[in-house]
Amino acid sequence: MSRRRELIHQQQKLGEAREIVSSMKSLAFMESRRLGQSLDVQRQIVRTMERAAADFLRFHPDLLPETDAKGPSASPRHIFLLLGSERGFCGNFNESLLASLDTYEKGASVEKTGVIAFGQKLCNRLEGDPRLITGLDGAAVLDEVPGALNRLVDTLTELQAGEDTLRLTTLFHDPEQEAIVSCELLPPFQHLSPPEASLAGPPQLNLDPARFLLELVDQYLFATLHEMLFVSMMAENLQRMQHLEGAVRYLDQNLDSLQRRSNQLRQEEITEEIEVILLSSVSVAPPTVD
Repeated sequence: MSRRRELIHQQQKLGEAREIVSSMKSLAFMESRRLGQSLDVQRQIVRTMERAAADFLRFHPDLLPETDAKGPSASPRHIFLLLGSERGFCGNFNESLLASLDTYEKGASVEKTGVIAFGQKLCNRLEGDPRLITGLDGAAVLDEVPGALNRLVDTLTELQAGEDTLRLTTLFHDPEQEAIVSCELLPPFQHLSPPEASLAGPPQLNLDPARFLLELVDQYLFATLHEMLFVSMMAENLQRMQHLEGAVRYLDQNLDSLQRRSNQLRQEEITEEIEVILLSSVSVAPPTVD
C-alpha cells in the first residue's frame, strides 16, 4: 500500500507541474499573437522611414558619413548588440546567439570590439566575459518593451557620445528566416534600396537638411530597434512554445507510466486481499458433521 501511495503522490506532483508548464505554453502562444499584430504595424513604419530616407539621400548623399576612410583615426569601434531572452524555457536561444557572435566577431575588420547583452538570461551567460560592455534587462512581455527600449537607447546614446565613429551591429533571431540575422544600425542608411519612383526635384523641407537627417536618424534607429525587439521576442516565444510542448509530452509519458504502474500495484493489492479473504474463510469454516 505504501508503494502505491508514493506513486499517487508522485502523480499529483507531476500533474501540478504539467498544469504549470501547459499554462506557460498558453501564455507564450498569446504573447506571440499580440507581438504579431504589433510587429506588422512596426514594419510598416520602418519601411516608410526607409523610403523617405532613400528619397532624401538621393539629393543629399554628401550628408552621410564616409565609411571607407583610411587611417588609424578613422577605425571605428565595433559594438555587437545581442538581443537575448529575459526568461528561460526557450532551448538554446542564447547559446546560439553567442555562437553567432564568435562567427561575426572573427569577420570584423577592426580590433576594438565590444558586446551589449540585452536580456537577463543572456547577461548571465556573458558574466565575466571581457567583451561585455554592459548588460541590460530585456522585456518579458509586450507591455515591458517601452521601458526596456528606453534603457537600450540611453545606453547607446552614452556610448555614441564617447566615440568619434561607432559601428553597431545587431544580432537577433528571426523566426521567418529560422536563423540568426545581423543588421548594421550605425553608420545608418548604408544599405538602402534606391527610390522606387524618380522624383522631379528634392523633397521640400522645413528644416535644414543636416538637421533633418540627424532627427530622421534618431527616429529611424528607435523604430528599427523596436522592430528588431519585436522580431526577437516573437522568435523567443515560438521557441519557448516548442520547448514547452516537448516538456508537456515528456510529463504526459511519465504520468501514463505512473498510472500503469499504479494500476498494476492496485491489482496486486486486490489479489492479495482476495487471497486473505479466501484463507480467512477456510480457517473459520464450520467443521463437517458425519
